[in-house]
Amino acid sequence: MNDAQVLSRLQRILTVENGLHKEQANSRLAWRLDDASGDFLGYLKEVGESNRPEQIVAAEKAILENELVEYANSKGMVSSLNAALAELTATEKLLAIVDDPVKYRPVDQSHSLPRNREKGLPLDEARQAFKSHTARLNNLDKARLPDNEKKIIDARKRAVSNAARLYALRQAKTLGLAPAESA
Repeated sequence: MNDAQVLSRLQRILTVENGLHKEQANSRLAWRLDDASGDFLGYLKEVGESNRPEQIVAAEKAILENELVEYANSKGMVSSLNAALAELTATEKLLAIVDDPVKYRPVDQSHSLPRNREKGLPLDEARQAFKSHTARLNNLDKARLPDNEKKIIDARKRAVSNAARLYALRQAKTLGLAPAESA
């Protein structure tokens, strides 16, 4: 097969696939799925705007646990989801102590090097988890997904970003740093 034949065959395959995706998108099941996705999106926005990092982290953990059970279909995906769950579990532990200066002091002291701090705040496991989870969601956003899935990913990214911001503010308050230095 020459180059022109390869490209011609690929074009036919893509045309058929695109047509089937359009046909599927206009099905009754697709409409029901869009409704369910809309409910999910609304819930995510509500949790993301709650200003409660504990709720945001709990919601993300539940989503990841569901993805692990229902959708994990490769070693890489299983590994990534398990790593994310471990990071969010560590985040929950830090959320439980970040407001207590006595309990949080050892965390602060263990992140004394400049490379382990940002704007005067420790880049502890929670801050690292928020960054890596955002990267994970950014990678999902690059995948070939329908619009409703992209909107869900965007809502999750906003929620995680909000949780990270709120966590940093709580760190600053606990450590006695001015919000302008930390936000």
